[in-house]
Amino acid sequence: MNLVALIFIGVAVLFIIGIKFLSSPKTARYGNLIAAAGMIIAFFALHKGTGESVWTQGWSFNYTLIVIAIVLGLIAGAVGAYMVKMTAMPQMVALFNGLGGGAAALVASLEFNRGAGGLEPVAASITVPMLFATVIGSLSFAGSIIAYLKLEGKFEKPHTFPGQNFLNGLILLVILGLCGWLTINAVGGNALRGFIVLFVLALFFGVAMVMPIGGADMPVVISLLNSFTGLAVAADGFAINNLAMIVAGTLVGSSGTLLTLLMCRAMNRPVTNVLFGAFGSAGGSKAASGGVAGTVKPIQADEAALLLAYAQRVVVVPGYGMAVAQAQHQVRELSDELGKRGVEVQFAIHPVAGRMPGHMNVLLAEANVPYDQLIEMEQINPSMDRVDVCLVIGANDVVNPAAREEKTSPIYGMPIIEADRCKCTIVMKRSMAAGFAGIENLLFYKDNTRMLFGDAKASLNALIAAVKAN
Repeated sequence: MNLVALIFIGVAVLFIIGIKFLSSPKTARYGNLIAAAGMIIAFFALHKGTGESVWTQGWSFNYTLIVIAIVLGLIAGAVGAYMVKMTAMPQMVALFNGLGGGAAALVASLEFNRGAGGLEPVAASITVPMLFATVIGSLSFAGSIIAYLKLEGKFEKPHTFPGQNFLNGLILLVILGLCGWLTINAVGGNALRGFIVLFVLALFFGVAMVMPIGGADMPVVISLLNSFTGLAVAADGFAINNLAMIVAGTLVGSSGTLLTLLMCRAMNRPVTNVLFGAFGSAGGSKAASGGVAGTVKPIQADEAALLLAYAQRVVVVPGYGMAVAQAQHQVRELSDELGKRGVEVQFAIHPVAGRMPGHMNVLLAEANVPYDQLIEMEQINPSMDRVDVCLVIGANDVVNPAAREEKTSPIYGMPIIEADRCKCTIVMKRSMAAGFAGIENLLFYKDNTRMLFGDAKASLNALIAAVKAN
């Protein structure tokens, strides 16, 4: 076995270890560094077309360009990472994923155009991966840009029109037809012109696919597009005979697909419903029409502080409202104050709370909340009836008992954090506005629920001051 083969086996191991470390907030940073180290090694391990490495063939102008690109990428990535706010991390993830998909599409496009400009037909075993990478990478790029804009709040609600699914299906059929034609006609000017049409249609299809999806479904969309980017990179690897790209792309594609399925399961919705259902555009339950039994019972900050200060166990349920108010540091301060009084404080994390997978984990980690206080939904639900006070901060559909009690609800069957089972639940919200599902939250009307209205950061500051005064 030659040196290059041994290096690529090591690189594959580094990628696998990096992905494994990303499964825990405690090791995620090391996972990124390990995978990045593997990628840097892979950059210099193989020279396309010769199978030789930089160590066996010496330095070349290509490697100079690679180093320049790496340095520019490192600078841009570091500046972006330091400048972005933690509340804008989902947007950054969407943007970076889009750039990855776009890069994969460009690599495949350049390879196809180089082959089409020759005299001999390109083998289908090479053409098919290039076309696949172009379509999937372009789709991921365009879709990720739309996801970024939705997360920025430019157009968060679903944008639909009559016959949209028919139009999208027609575009997809044209794309598949062009791919079939280009597979057997991959040489000459007509092939280049057909390829340009294919590229443009793939970009448009990415926009058309994501526009009808509501902003709160962006975690699933980002995860799905991330898997698309991985598949595009793997296809590039097959096209240019690069083992590192095949391994990295396959790992990203498979993990992104599994994460997408897990999140859909957490919402009790199939992927097709997320992509084609325009979820959130209308309600369909008695909660949505105002037929909710019970009354809303407001509470003041000083009263809520008394309940928290004299509780034995408090569970905090963070949601997107906490991210919008940028109140994660106040949450940590309140947790510390309660801890000084001997109160056990835990944070219940729903898998789809926020605007990206792990959004709440990232925000709370940025505020230095200890990892062992972050408890997943499945672990904490069995003991929620032993919680003295549950503090819901900006979460809505992920704590709505309609998912368990009302069969006509759009979210019926969706696993939720069972905040309604606690002895007392305090919900912090700006108003009584419905969540993304478009239905009212039955939790607000429960006998054991109190509503603390106002901006989350201001309300938390008032709670902290009142707890300190007790």
